[in-house]
Amino acid sequence: MLIPCMACDSRFLPDEYFRACHNYQRGTDSVAWTCPHCGNQDDLRILPGELGFGATGRGRFDVHDRVRVPGLRRRRQDLRLDISLDQKVWRVPTATRRPGEARCFF
Repeated sequence: MLIPCMACDSRFLPDEYFRACHNYQRGTDSVAWTCPHCGNQDDLRILPGELGFGATGRGRFDVHDRVRVPGLRRRRQDLRLDISLDQKVWRVPTATRRPGEARCFF
């Protein structure tokens, strides 16, 4: 499965895509993602089985577009969001980190 960048249409394997996630916003339950190819930053919500792309407005995150990712799961922690697919887990911290610093745990 390849996951697209909404700006440049580059496609990424899940590991490369989710390693580029950073800065989990617990209040809006959204994650920042920076495209490794074009540098565009998107805000998205990890949903069961899909990614929801959108924007924050009036204090909440509104999903405008969805991309199906079968088997995708999420788990909110105190200071991070755990994203899992198959046997892999990527941890996206709430603290601001440089793009590409989400860590994968097998």
